[in-house]
Amino acid sequence: MLRLLQWVEVPTAFKDNLKLKQTSAFDRLARARYLWRMRIVLLGAPGSGKGTQAQRLVTRLGVPQISTGDLLRSAVARGTGYGLRAKAAMEIGQLVVDEIVLGIIRERLAESDAALGYVLDGFPRNLAQAEALASMLASIKQPLDAVVLFEVDYGEIARRIAGRRTCPKCGTIYNVHDAATPGITHCKTCVPPPLLTQRPDDNEQTVTKRLAVYDEQTKPLIAHYRAQGLLRTINAQGSVDDVTARLLQALKIKG
Repeated sequence: MLRLLQWVEVPTAFKDNLKLKQTSAFDRLARARYLWRMRIVLLGAPGSGKGTQAQRLVTRLGVPQISTGDLLRSAVARGTGYGLRAKAAMEIGQLVVDEIVLGIIRERLAESDAALGYVLDGFPRNLAQAEALASMLASIKQPLDAVVLFEVDYGEIARRIAGRRTCPKCGTIYNVHDAATPGITHCKTCVPPPLLTQRPDDNEQTVTKRLAVYDEQTKPLIAHYRAQGLLRTINAQGSVDDVTARLLQALKIKG
């Protein structure tokens, strides 16, 4: 049985408000948002659309998208304890150890906007990280509710990644091959609209290497999470709207 909604302790300040009569759909929604939460990991090959769908999920659910890459950059910029350790590793060309990444994730989950859940994107990437993440989440009593696998043909992934563009200001991801934004060059949200950028590693040669790493290191997580009863699989090919509909269905969220 899919366990996505879990009763949580409601802050005292809200308890009195929740005793009031709920007279509108807005009131009922507000009440539900204080009582339920959803913790999700998005799993899939690079270019499978996790980032795009994560943005849509956080908008719909009102929970934060937790990207380890963004967290590391933020921690380094703010000069936190973990950030300084991460910076030291990166400056000498070393990978940031899992202990630091997990510490940064733990700090992020302690923030108020994550009390109702989160969408974890980009972590874990291998079995060791998955086990360490589960241990950390158990220690703070925030276990995962679902892991969604995005299935996409590798040929389609190569095409998607080559066409991927990002707004340098707001971080919104676009694709020049998307039917809704064909050949897009500027952000549709920001004013004035900045020119979209392309990551230097978004090319066919690099994509092939990244997919090989995914097959070797990340793909074993599919069996790992399936054995725990957490895995939900969706066909992530098609229009963005179609994939969103499948994602919501897999999570039993009404569209």
